[in-house]
Amino acid sequence: MSTTTPSETPRASVLVVNSGSSSIKYQLVTPDNGEAIASGLVEQIGEGVGAVKHVAHGTTTRRELPVPDHAEGLRIVLGLFDEIGPDLEASHVVAVGHRVVQGGACFDGPVLVDRDVERLIEELSPLAPLHNPPNLTGIRVAQALLPDVPHVAVFDTAFFRHLPEAAATYAIDAQVAAAHQVRRYGAHGTSHQYVSQQVAGLVGRPLEDLHQIVLHLGNGASASAVRGGVAVETSMGMTPLEGLVMGTRSGDIDPAVVFHLHRNAGMSIDDIDDLLNRRSGLKGLSGVNDFRALHDLVAAGDAGARLALDVYLHRLRKYIGAYYAVLGRLDVIAFTAGVGENDDIVRAGVLSGLEDLGIEVDLARNEGRKSEPTVISPDGARVTVLVVPTNEELAIARQALEVVGA
Repeated sequence: MSTTTPSETPRASVLVVNSGSSSIKYQLVTPDNGEAIASGLVEQIGEGVGAVKHVAHGTTTRRELPVPDHAEGLRIVLGLFDEIGPDLEASHVVAVGHRVVQGGACFDGPVLVDRDVERLIEELSPLAPLHNPPNLTGIRVAQALLPDVPHVAVFDTAFFRHLPEAAATYAIDAQVAAAHQVRRYGAHGTSHQYVSQQVAGLVGRPLEDLHQIVLHLGNGASASAVRGGVAVETSMGMTPLEGLVMGTRSGDIDPAVVFHLHRNAGMSIDDIDDLLNRRSGLKGLSGVNDFRALHDLVAAGDAGARLALDVYLHRLRKYIGAYYAVLGRLDVIAFTAGVGENDDIVRAGVLSGLEDLGIEVDLARNEGRKSEPTVISPDGARVTVLVVPTNEELAIARQALEVVGA
């Protein structure tokens, strides 16, 4: 007979699944205290040999084995929980939270997955052809393997669903836009929402009082303007291609470049798609899309790398100025994600020269990688500048928990 008392009831946990085109990223999270009980990654799905990593109990298990499809990938994941732990049943899993990139105009928050939700995710796939199909595959496979647990979809676009119409609307023929769902949807919304909410506690002010700029800087990068906890602008558009310079994406570009390359360079639409999404950005300008390699090239005097860094910083600085104007007042700038949390050169470089706007960086505070929330502006600065590590898995877990009411 069990001797567990009510006070010893295990904390509810959520299994968070992020299913990509050839990968499955997962994390078992206890939403109330933010602890990641276990995490892992299955890569190279559909290739000859897949790579699997499972982290639990302070140890990392790595294996190479065939992973022909997502179904087998998730079976391997569940097998690792059975073999190595932690035991999912003993962990009191109350929901599976799924990251879905594109929610379109249909979803402004997390939802319990049913057939109608699956249908809408599928119908929205033309707006995110690289993301929604594998997201949906992960949902369906997980439902088949974990049929007794509710599944919740959490959308990257939800935080930006209610952007002001002036910000969300493109100036093209209104009937064409409506017929083909052409508008600004944004992306990285889960991260922008999580970080902007964390900021309020860190600066000790009500979220409703704060005017913020959040800079999510990774291989994909986006900026947002958040007033009173509500997003009023964001840099990514109908797709994640628009906006900031990124690792391999161009960001903002004259649309006529597409026509020019098609008509005069003989490039097909697919060729141009590949160019702008995979062979542009830092990689297109310098040959590398890793900032560590880029900084090494700059230090060695490589002119292409120097230009790439300058273009990257210039674009970011331009967005900060634009969002300052949109907000009318600026209280906080928050850096997050891989580059934002780890690259002090980028952080200092972006904000250099903005002192007259009340934006300053204390170079000593800014130095190095930041694994904890850190203020990097000087005491008394008009605008507080922070580094706030993002935690999209925790955000998804908490939203999933709210939906299932556990």
